[in-house]
Amino acid sequence: MHAEIGDRLHVRGRKVGDHDRLGEVLEVRGENGAPPYLIRFEDGHESLVFPGPDCVVEHQTT
Repeated sequence: MHAEIGDRLHVRGRKVGDHDRLGEVLEVRGENGAPPYLIRFEDGHESLVFPGPDCVVEHQTT
């Protein structure tokens, strides 16, 4: 997985009734765009994330 600052992380709900979560990449702490990422989610919560298979990086367009 590769991300850059400003990209969005889309975390899909794992079970029925779970909502998807979207967050902005604030920091990339791995080498060459690799995880972990510091993410600010839509509700303002910030978390260090090691994305799993339920995550997709949505790259920002220029």
